[in-house]
Amino acid sequence: MVEFAPLCVPWKRRLQTLVVLQAVSCLVSMAILSYVVFIGLLFTRFWIISILYAVWWYLDRAKPWQGSRHIDVLRRWSVWKYMKDYFPISLVKTADLDPSRNYLVGYHPHGIATVGAFTNFCTDGTGFSSLFPGIRSHLMVLNLCFWAPVFRDYIIISGMVAADKESVSHILSREGGGNLLAIVVGGVQEALDARPGGYKLVLRNRKGFIRLALMHGADLVPIFSFGENDIYDQVENSPGTWLRWFQDGLQRVTRGSILLVYGSFGLMPYRRPITTVVGKPIEVQKTPHPSQEEVDRLHQHYMTELENLFEAHKLKYNVPRDQHLEFY
Repeated sequence: MVEFAPLCVPWKRRLQTLVVLQAVSCLVSMAILSYVVFIGLLFTRFWIISILYAVWWYLDRAKPWQGSRHIDVLRRWSVWKYMKDYFPISLVKTADLDPSRNYLVGYHPHGIATVGAFTNFCTDGTGFSSLFPGIRSHLMVLNLCFWAPVFRDYIIISGMVAADKESVSHILSREGGGNLLAIVVGGVQEALDARPGGYKLVLRNRKGFIRLALMHGADLVPIFSFGENDIYDQVENSPGTWLRWFQDGLQRVTRGSILLVYGSFGLMPYRRPITTVVGKPIEVQKTPHPSQEEVDRLHQHYMTELENLFEAHKLKYNVPRDQHLEFY
């Protein structure tokens, strides 16, 4: 039986719910709705709006591969504080990041909607700019996210960039340092196994980001976000089920997939804490043409540092002592 919130719920709590509801609705429907409106306007007297936007889209088509846009005023909107407080989400710093260096950050785990990654790196809701002064953050997302009109502009001004080598090169080759690029390494494949209490990471054979860090001399930073997997339940989709067969097939074709999830009320996520712990940077020497041996060695070092980070902090965030990360 569905239970609705009592009238005495504080307005601050209601605003938190409203902001997260807007974010969830945007994620689920805005991309589709924007296409419907864009095409629909072509058959009305307002057709010029779609034509003008199409011209803008064409002129701006390369922006997701060129660092997107950083509009600091929007990143500091008070609405992001409400989103942060809904769960709540917190950002924990374990070491300084030198603003004269560039950084390639591995974010783990993916979770269902990478809420922690978005809130920490695309907004200032958790105080990223205060914790890491002089560092400008970006978050890589699937290229298909930039195919939807208007929605693409929404995520571009949040600092999201296309998941492509060109994006990495553009950001990490900037002189002067102070750039941080976050990659959710496990991707959609890892999201298919995201459920409360899960600690499976798709990392053992993910070495492309290691090679890119070597090529650009960008320091690697492991991050583990405790609670990222806990905000949604997922319909049973174990390997071998028809649902998993369909999801895996869709992922191979589109690089994306369909996740059947539910939270506290439909697609509203549970109010469960997410604590993102930023590890100590791993110094990387620039190697324009790294050998496979060099990549493998740095990859193993990265996995060890990530595992150490998890083990050092897990008891603080209610992870059982006998729980360890599972790499596959």
